[in-house]
Amino acid sequence: MTDSGPNSDIDSHPTTSDRPTAPVRECYSLATTMLGVRQMKRREFLRALGGAAAWPLAAHAQQPALPMIGFMLAGEHARSLQIAAFHAGLKESGYIQGHNVTVEVRSAEGHFDRYPALVADLLRHEVAVLVAVGNDGAIAAKRATATTPIVFGMGGDPVALGLVGSLTHPGGNLTGIYFFTQGLEGKRLGLLHELVPAATTIAALINLDYSPAKNQLQEVQEAAARLGVQVLVLRANAETDFDAIFTDLVRQRAGALLVCASPFFFSRRQQLVVLAARHAVPAIYEWREFAAAGGLMSYGTNLNDAYRQMGLYAGRILKGEKPADLPVVQSTKFEFVINLSTAKALHIDVPPTLSARADEIIE
Repeated sequence: MTDSGPNSDIDSHPTTSDRPTAPVRECYSLATTMLGVRQMKRREFLRALGGAAAWPLAAHAQQPALPMIGFMLAGEHARSLQIAAFHAGLKESGYIQGHNVTVEVRSAEGHFDRYPALVADLLRHEVAVLVAVGNDGAIAAKRATATTPIVFGMGGDPVALGLVGSLTHPGGNLTGIYFFTQGLEGKRLGLLHELVPAATTIAALINLDYSPAKNQLQEVQEAAARLGVQVLVLRANAETDFDAIFTDLVRQRAGALLVCASPFFFSRRQQLVVLAARHAVPAIYEWREFAAAGGLMSYGTNLNDAYRQMGLYAGRILKGEKPADLPVVQSTKFEFVINLSTAKALHIDVPPTLSARADEIIE
């Protein structure tokens, strides 16, 4: 049977451009043979062929979505080494980004009032695990959900802050890593005094928006009393405060500077290090990244190890373990770093007894 007329689907004498290509002709011949039909309308056949080609795409679209981890940083987004350490911990537990898990990263950029909005955004994505770095981030996460598992990384005492029942038996939906950033300001002040013993007045830079600030101030004052030095307390909540603070520090003849722990200060570390160098002020900071950026000294937790532990816990929870059953990990690795180039620029001779205790000397 053949069609004729101006609207027929198959012309009795098709032109070269209308003829199917060789592979399509073979499929067309096979289809008509299998269906027992002497001739099939070519357009119908091509429509059917196109539908069959779409089947694999439809099947792919129906594959279940990968579990998602919401990763909320306290400081700037680009803590590349720490994010890599987090992914290393995930890999240890069997999860690889893009393969069997998705990690959505957000950052408060040192602005603690942004935490509630960041948590709400990640929860709207229906994350399987919420990872919160920083005291205020962990508190915001706890307030927002009692069901989504939360892994925190924080410097404050999670028991004292009411986040967990105990370090060994957290209970509830939170567990994580306790950095021990609190309790180290006195240690840093002692190291700074040992390096510059002639400094009778030492300035302490504190961010009052940071929840442990009150405890930090008390710790610094107690350590200063033991060391027999005066403390000049300087407060900064915005980077626009920094220039005036360093001017005041020099005017009041402070011989050294302790930059207390704060995610905000970490996110502005380059600016702080440059100002300390410009005003020739010996300073000690919390994390190694300050010393790597040109700061004189740093003493604090090994961040890479702590982030790896967070990744490991997030992976274990994805596998079905409950936060309530995972004890809070307390950081045991600390780093004391001295930047020898900065010391030389400040005309400071580092005592051999001090350099011998350093975990790293940056030349």
